Amino acid sequence: MNTKQLNKLKRPLYINVYDELLLQIKKGEYQPGTQLPSEPELARKLGVSRATLRQALVLLQDDGLVRNLRGKGNFVLESSYNQKEQENVQLEKLSNPMHKCHISTFDQIDLHYRLDPQTEHTKQVLKRYSSPVVALERLYRQEGDLLAYAFTFMPIQTVENLSLDLDHKEKMLEFLENEAYLDANYGNIEIKYTHTVNLADPKEKLIGQDECFLLLETLYSKAEADYPLMYTKFYIPQQFSNIKFNAYNS
Repeated sequence: MNTKQLNKLKRPLYINVYDELLLQIKKGEYQPGTQLPSEPELARKLGVSRATLRQALVLLQDDGLVRNLRGKGNFVLESSYNQKEQENVQLEKLSNPMHKCHISTFDQIDLHYRLDPQTEHTKQVLKRYSSPVVALERLYRQEGDLLAYAFTFMPIQTVENLSLDLDHKEKMLEFLENEAYLDANYGNIEIKYTHTVNLADPKEKLIGQDECFLLLETLYSKAEADYPLMYTKFYIPQQFSNIKFNAYNS
């Protein structure tokens, strides 16, 4: 892998705060069912602004680890990693859900990536040790407007085993958008709803980002059925969403 021309994203501070809070939760410093300290107190303990803390808390909420009760505060939930696996909703055909659940067509998809160290979160969602972890973001545009967003974690083993060139954006986009689904054996999708989208570049503005469907997709490869090929968060603003399911009698 060519590391001389890495197109790196600066790792946002809220990601470090997320990792620290997740580690504290996993270590039992904050037990399921208990309330986290108030936001001013927690921000002071972590040495960050309340705005940065809130971005980290939103990610914890997306991942089902924390719930915010308006007027009461933030409460730790039983980790979804430790809960018994339930049957996930299956879309009819294994392919990129962005293009099935978003009403728009895109004339431009920007791709950026960075190399992150292994964290407790990536260890859980990727179900393996991977250092570093490849973090990729896709920004879906139409006539310059940002209409959708996706963030992917991929094990470095996937990059090496498939001889992917991270610096070749066109080929990486083709893999993420199409080829990965051909290489996959099956995928799980969990649908949530979020009021916040944390983009790596704070200058970017996703239209309708205050009300988005969040699709959490885990894609499994044919070669290694026990290990995810990649884990992706798809953010689809409600105003552009078209999520449908077909149900059949067996």
